[in-house]
Amino acid sequence: MFDRNVQSNTSTPYRAPALNTLETPSRAEKDWPPAVVGGVFQTGLNLIRDLTRKGVRAVGVDHDLTHQGFRSVYGKSYACPNPDTHPEQWVEFMKNLACKMEMKPVFIPAADVFVAALGRHGEALADDYLISPRGAELQASLTTKETQYALATEHGFPCPRMAYVQSSAELKAFIADARFPCLIKPRSQREWDALPEGNSLRGNKIMIAETRDELLRYYELAEPYRPEVIAQEVIQGPGSAKFYYVSAYGNGGSLLGSCVLQAVRDHPPFTGMPTIVRPVVDAEITSLCDGFLRKVNYRGICEFELKRDIRDGKVRLIEINPRFSGTGDCASYVGIETGWLHYLDMIGQPVAPVQPSRFGFYHIALKLESMEAPRFLLSGDLKWKDFVTPYRGPKAFYDLDFRDPRLAATTVALCGRYVVGNLLRHWKLRSPGG
Repeated sequence: MFDRNVQSNTSTPYRAPALNTLETPSRAEKDWPPAVVGGVFQTGLNLIRDLTRKGVRAVGVDHDLTHQGFRSVYGKSYACPNPDTHPEQWVEFMKNLACKMEMKPVFIPAADVFVAALGRHGEALADDYLISPRGAELQASLTTKETQYALATEHGFPCPRMAYVQSSAELKAFIADARFPCLIKPRSQREWDALPEGNSLRGNKIMIAETRDELLRYYELAEPYRPEVIAQEVIQGPGSAKFYYVSAYGNGGSLLGSCVLQAVRDHPPFTGMPTIVRPVVDAEITSLCDGFLRKVNYRGICEFELKRDIRDGKVRLIEINPRFSGTGDCASYVGIETGWLHYLDMIGQPVAPVQPSRFGFYHIALKLESMEAPRFLLSGDLKWKDFVTPYRGPKAFYDLDFRDPRLAATTVALCGRYVVGNLLRHWKLRSPGG
């Protein structure tokens, strides 16, 4: 029988060196294990790119063929069954994929669906992939907001007032003492992504309500299909009050590296994903997040999204992403290569703790930025000076890599379309009868 722990039938198994005998490697050796990245949306593709540049044989898997990894020059992406809807077929697919590899690969999720799948099926895949069963179980539990907030509250992590809601009666009980605006969100974004076509919640990560009646109307759209939601008071403040703690922890529980990023702009404003972030130093956020992750014995890659409330200056939790994330791409430019550090740890290579080494630049998600920024420029809500500042100095792009020409051309074309669309809508509104 083919042994996935060796390079061929006649080769010797890969053996990690004794710890403390080497410095942290900067590049993979030819006989090191490959890596399989779960999810090839732009985030996962960036991880594949980074590992490939380090000399790792990295491939991706995804059930959504529209994702960028299927059109990229980096690695190879395989279409797999959806682990949410076809779990047995997904496990079989993953086992067969591992059999095709020259060695037992490291599995690194870059999307919640694969974090959850690894948590459910880690035992079944333990003979096929290098994974951390203890880490995978905790990471999977953190893919739902109810578990995140329950665990955070248990360990004293500051959170906004919230409730796990399963019925209209429970939502009304929360509303009775709530300060508006409030928001409503699914336990996992995948739940609303699966709502019927035409449902206005479908594809949304969060909905904000200014009034009691508006919050109830949003819940009416979810209740027949996904009655389990999180209701929460909004953390007050602009997008720039958002911060991200990006980190990687070793199987022994040690911190391999971490950094803090601050949002400059986000989409949609105040509640959405960051379009531009920059590295900062924030001892309070570092202490809070590192303390929590050590208390729960976290293993692997993790991102915290937080916000400092302008009413009292306190930092509170928005969500935890127990995987490689979009801000993880920015962290690599800061010098905290969480994917590489995690890969080294999983194959038993020595990893000395890494400190941030680069500041004074902006990390830009160009497609998201071009969707929102032009509209606010035209309305006057965003000043030209503030708009151009991130583009003048050192910068890195989340979704523009000219060494990947096909995807780069797609990004440029989409950005042009968004900008032109914003201009046309603005002129139409300003024209007589518009």
